[in-house]
Amino acid sequence: MHLHIYKDADETTFALADWITTLIRKTVEVKDRFTIALSGGETPKKLYQTLASDAYREKINWNRLHIFWGDERYVPFNDERNNAKMAYDNLLGKVNIPPEQVHKIWTDITPEESAKQYEKILHQYFDDRQTTFDLVLLGMGEDGHTLSLFPGSEILDDNNTWVNSVLSKEKGERITLMPAVVNRSAAIVFLVTGKSKAKILQEVLQENKKENYPAQLIHPVNNELHWFVDEEAIKKAE
Repeated sequence: MHLHIYKDADETTFALADWITTLIRKTVEVKDRFTIALSGGETPKKLYQTLASDAYREKINWNRLHIFWGDERYVPFNDERNNAKMAYDNLLGKVNIPPEQVHKIWTDITPEESAKQYEKILHQYFDDRQTTFDLVLLGMGEDGHTLSLFPGSEILDDNNTWVNSVLSKEKGERITLMPAVVNRSAAIVFLVTGKSKAKILQEVLQENKKENYPAQLIHPVNNELHWFVDEEAIKKAE
């Protein structure tokens, strides 16, 4: 596990943008493509805007990128809560990436069928590869959830399925990647900022920790797990 600590959210975001840009460049020097699973929510929005800015956009060969999502809310694409819409509004709609290399999670079919269809695509991409994604970008909620894996969910014990549908009373219906596919990624990054995450981050990062939170189910087989955090998030909770 690699812990990267920066002064504030802005500095953390720029550092991660640099790190991702370098990783993409090095990867496409030896591979024909770079596969990335994007995160939803508010925290990565600034990161996407940064990658789409003049300072970063031209550093990335977008023609070589293949885009996926870690999870999706079961709402239409034009809904502001839709993770794909957020990524398009802040990044994908501002760069030159072939549309056929962007794989949204469908929300115009049932969540169960959507999960099956997405898993089929992932198997087509990764069944003949030693690793799955080149990079998975994750966030973490104040309850320790990541992706759409929530505390107490019955799917947390599923160690085989790559994609699942989720029904939560509080969070609604969703489709999510599972640890079985995420943990085979070449690299995984958590982006966590803000003092509201300090208590839960402290518990998740404890050595010899019990797996009390879904975020603790993420442990890549090759140990390339990176946490990009700011000082407020890493402060010891009072």
